[in-house]
Amino acid sequence: MRENAPAWPIALVFACSFFAAASARADEEPTDESSVARRISDALKRGADPDGIRTGLEQTGLRFQFTYYGDALANPWGGVKQGAGYDGRFGVIVDADLAKLAGWTGATFHASAHQIHGSTFSVNNLDNLMWVSSIESPPSTRLFNLWIEQKLGTEASLRIGQFTASQEFIVSENADLFVNSTFGWPTLPADDLPSGGPAYPEATPGVRLAVTPTKELTLRAAIFNGDPAGPGPGNPVYRDPAGLAFRLRDPALLIAELAYMHDQDVSGDNPQQEGGAVASTPAQEPSEKHAKEARLPGALKLGAWLHTGRFPDQRFDALGGLLATSGLPPMQHAGNLAVYGVFDQMAWRSDNRSLSLFARASAAASDRNPIDFYADAGATFKGLLDGRPQDVAGLAFAYGRISPVAVASDRDKLALGGSPTPIRDFEATIELTYQISITDQWRLQPDLQYVIHPGGHISNPMNPSGASAIPNAFVLGLRTVLKF
Repeated sequence: MRENAPAWPIALVFACSFFAAASARADEEPTDESSVARRISDALKRGADPDGIRTGLEQTGLRFQFTYYGDALANPWGGVKQGAGYDGRFGVIVDADLAKLAGWTGATFHASAHQIHGSTFSVNNLDNLMWVSSIESPPSTRLFNLWIEQKLGTEASLRIGQFTASQEFIVSENADLFVNSTFGWPTLPADDLPSGGPAYPEATPGVRLAVTPTKELTLRAAIFNGDPAGPGPGNPVYRDPAGLAFRLRDPALLIAELAYMHDQDVSGDNPQQEGGAVASTPAQEPSEKHAKEARLPGALKLGAWLHTGRFPDQRFDALGGLLATSGLPPMQHAGNLAVYGVFDQMAWRSDNRSLSLFARASAAASDRNPIDFYADAGATFKGLLDGRPQDVAGLAFAYGRISPVAVASDRDKLALGGSPTPIRDFEATIELTYQISITDQWRLQPDLQYVIHPGGHISNPMNPSGASAIPNAFVLGLRTVLKF
């Protein structure tokens, strides 16, 4: 693992931010683009479609998409050490309409691969649980998704292959704006499940059934191999460096979710959707406009996951003694269960502006999990600035509690004469962000995060005595997103 990030990606991202600011100032009309941004966008399109090959393939049912995410980050104070870093990910996505390609009615194929690079900023600078970049991972070039989905009539579909739970389960559409990893796949399953569970960057074999009996209700259920990378020490990417483990014999992970979504047919201005708001036209009657604005889209999701494997106790050993003193292996518990809820709601909108809210919560057993409770909440505001209708601002907060049983084990060590060390309690993150839409293919996102009790209030590895905790950290960031 590299300790320092290369300088050129950071310089490139901050150079892009300069052009983004110039573009934002130059736009006098919401649909105008600066000449610099437009030239970059056109160059990306041409480079991704040499001699029209890509366009020709799309006509046959084979569609390619390329993405690049880059996060330039720095913590001027707090954390294990101060400094700058960069994490990036280049992705290739392939979608195939199998009806066009092979006459297989109702079937689609999807595959994706990632080239991940950078300095693993959170690991090296913060040692926290909720990584400040959702794309952070040890550098690797790896397969991600590889699946086929079959429609079953008009109300159901079945997916089989390698994929993740984090793409469809425990998802908040409004939380998707934020850069911190916990607003995607929350820290509770990420820290409680083997190999972090089926989530980026570790996809795993599984089967998913989705049923939509009405336009408001969707039921999803899936079964996954329960350990994407297999057991072992360290980051799971080191155990599955190319995403080709294809493990099938680990204890299973089952997950199910019921979603109720209302007024989705008029939710075109969801802050996280590409299309954005649709302003009323001059021909639209005021009563029609007000009726649409009164119908605010929202979603409520309730779900649970069950892992059928065995999980170590956080305090007691195999004989019932204290782990703090015995040195024996921990007691093992059969199975692991968590429940969760997700709430998304647009609270207000007028023309090109809208305010949306989200909240999520999850709970798991305290005796076998390091994190037993998690909650996050936030708000996004689209069209905050005049003349910038596609930009989105957001403020969010996340909290993960160290289980009381794990905390009791820390206290056992102190009570039994161990060296004075911090007692774990929780980790929390506050994030303030602003996404700038330069073109349909290019977005920049300045970002501020404040990390409270990194690692859950653990000892600072830079302090040889271990008596002090890692200080709270302030992180400056800039994300660039290219899709072409």
